Amino acid sequence: MRRRPGREEKPLYDALIDAQKLAFAPLAFHAALALRDLGILATLLDGGSEGLTAERIAELTHLPLYGVKVLLEGGVVCDLVALDGDRFRLRQLGQLVLRDAMTRANMDFTADVCYRGMAHLRETVTTGKPAGLRELGPWKTIYEGLSQLPPQVQQSWFAFDHYYSDHMFPAALPLVFANEPKRLLDVGANTGKFALACFKHDPQVSIGLLDLPGQLEIARQALTAAGHAARASFHPIDFLDPSIEFPPDQDAIWMSQFLDCFGEDEIVSILERARRALAPNGRIYIVDTYWDNQVHAAARFVLVMTTLYFACLANGNSKMYRSDEMRACVQRSGLHIERELERFTGSHTMFVCRGD
Repeated sequence: MRRRPGREEKPLYDALIDAQKLAFAPLAFHAALALRDLGILATLLDGGSEGLTAERIAELTHLPLYGVKVLLEGGVVCDLVALDGDRFRLRQLGQLVLRDAMTRANMDFTADVCYRGMAHLRETVTTGKPAGLRELGPWKTIYEGLSQLPPQVQQSWFAFDHYYSDHMFPAALPLVFANEPKRLLDVGANTGKFALACFKHDPQVSIGLLDLPGQLEIARQALTAAGHAARASFHPIDFLDPSIEFPPDQDAIWMSQFLDCFGEDEIVSILERARRALAPNGRIYIVDTYWDNQVHAAARFVLVMTTLYFACLANGNSKMYRSDEMRACVQRSGLHIERELERFTGSHTMFVCRGD
């Protein structure tokens, strides 16, 4: 007797189609990217609901007709483009690839940062090393090389990083400054965007920025250009060296989408040093996007795929964590969670931690 598939299973024929889409996913990805970057999707958008012939699209984009037909037909079977008679028109998925900011950030990150390196994923899994990183540079972790990446790769990396963090700052700032901290430590300061937002929010606060030397120099330039360098101090650090303590007497310590860049033992070491750096009544603010704490399936998918990047290209031992995994790290470090703000921006969760 044949076992009937569970309710969660698709019909076999639909699953077979999905399997072929997965088998040819790299080809479909590059077809979508070419349709976008060569201006074909934009031309179709301008063509409206009546659509355009392949010949007219080739004429408008100044591309060879053969290449245009190849990409358009790929777009049809990938549901980016519809074909009615001899006319092609843009479908909803094609509009998202063309115009949706999240989709663009994710596609550029995949194309420019991840694509070549991800071919080494099996080696990463068997060795525990970021085997794909060799496609970008000769570093132990990608963070050592961020300031040295080729311009397009660097641009796509930072665009991806900032897309998932910058919009959260307006909601986070009133929470961080509710206790009127005078000294704030930005751990993993990156390009200095959060520090800049803090300076605009509170004209009295002093901020210490911790990061690798290359990132700190980018942050220093940004804060100097904005006229805020006098209230900032810059502390180059290798977070993987547990002997390096953080600057002490901090009223607030900020870690946003930072701890997921490390393995669990490394997270505990970082949090222990942060705990020792707190002033009396100081607090640590941990903000992250936990993949088990998302409303939308698209968000869960993006976060889990980002884990594969962390494994294969970033450092070989970090990931997008579940919320209970991070809670366990907090407890191991000797901190306790005073307050937990679940999805305070829709996708981010904030742990407000104390060490006393």
